[in-house]
Amino acid sequence: MRDLLRQKLFDALAAPVPRFTRRDVRLPQILHKAVAVIGMRRSGKTTRLWQVVADRIAAGVPREALLYFSFEDERLAGMGAADLHLIEEEYFRLHPGMRGRAVFLLDEIQTVPGWESFARRLLDARDVELFLSGSSARLLSREVATSMRGRALAAVVHPFSFREYLRHLGREPGKPFDRLPARERSGVEKDLRGYLTCGGFPETIGAGERERVELLRTYVDTALFRDVVERHAVSHPVALRWMVRHLLGNASGPFTVHKFHGDLHSQGIPVSKDTLHAYLSHLEDAFLIRTVSIETGSERKRMVNPRKVYPVDPGLIPVYDRTGRANLGHALETCVLIELERRGAEVSWVRTAEGHEVDFLARFPGGKEELIQVCADLDEPATKEREFRGLIEARKERPRAALTLVCMDSDAIPGVPRGIAVRPAAGWLSGAGAAHP
Repeated sequence: MRDLLRQKLFDALAAPVPRFTRRDVRLPQILHKAVAVIGMRRSGKTTRLWQVVADRIAAGVPREALLYFSFEDERLAGMGAADLHLIEEEYFRLHPGMRGRAVFLLDEIQTVPGWESFARRLLDARDVELFLSGSSARLLSREVATSMRGRALAAVVHPFSFREYLRHLGREPGKPFDRLPARERSGVEKDLRGYLTCGGFPETIGAGERERVELLRTYVDTALFRDVVERHAVSHPVALRWMVRHLLGNASGPFTVHKFHGDLHSQGIPVSKDTLHAYLSHLEDAFLIRTVSIETGSERKRMVNPRKVYPVDPGLIPVYDRTGRANLGHALETCVLIELERRGAEVSWVRTAEGHEVDFLARFPGGKEELIQVCADLDEPATKEREFRGLIEARKERPRAALTLVCMDSDAIPGVPRGIAVRPAAGWLSGAGAAHP
């Protein structure tokens, strides 16, 4: 094992930084804390680690101080916690002058049982700066907090944002959307429609439709079986698969376990409500879905009201939507929610005293609040009136909140009530510097 690890160290330290599309994922920067890079499978966690390496090299850190080490190697099968110290020993035998300067980036470390004690010891010795990454099967935010006993902070990597998608295609705008020439704005809007349909998983971009659908189904199946079924010893896999198909195919729709339990019962599938609640939590932990609860100070009201459920990427919607109809509205709403998460917001949905609904109430670090409606098509007067009415009524209860309507149309919208900002989706999603308001 020592000889193998020594060779892997030689290879890792000599490896060139691979080409990658730069990500906007912010990593916590707190002294003597590890950073755990987590997220949905195939969303780009490894790339984010290589971006750390590239940034440090650009800042003048010597290459030999930067150890990217992947445990996804069949030769390491059977490796245990007692072997991990060999990595540290061999590295500092090769580079004794790097103590206190070294940066270890350990990918898929969760494949080694007992890795947590090794990571904690590295931090306690303060010999290295530590980054961890791995599949969500065993490296979840709640497990990072528990296993590392407060010594690690999590950074979530989602599939490409719209701006990252444009960057990957080589078409990221160099100016704010509203300052672009008409022809360039039209190109960004066209790219947005492609993004809403195909999504932002890096491997799927540029793939043919059949290949893209197969890849996305594979991602979901792998996450489902490895991160949920195997990990939690799921006893009703049929019920779980029904839940996954329902949730991914009904983006932004209201969901209650009570109603879904009744639907399963009518199909002769026996499963308890408690089990379904657990499945919903497992799917969110695996980053397949995101859920949004109603805005209320009452925990009971939060529990009895429907949650709105969204896939982690809009590209999953047409794969699982059995209606066969493209729904840009649901895809756009999904993108807005995931973008709000990227920007660090806590998100809920609002029902006013008059019964009107607002898609999102976003609370940002620093105290800023924003009420956001999302609507792909404002052509119908009744639709426009409904969206504006929800924001106006919600403002009575949240007077500090900014009011925003995100829509696909980039032309001026007539009759916008005072205080409401109408933002073209292409501009709102691609805005430079919008990641951290």
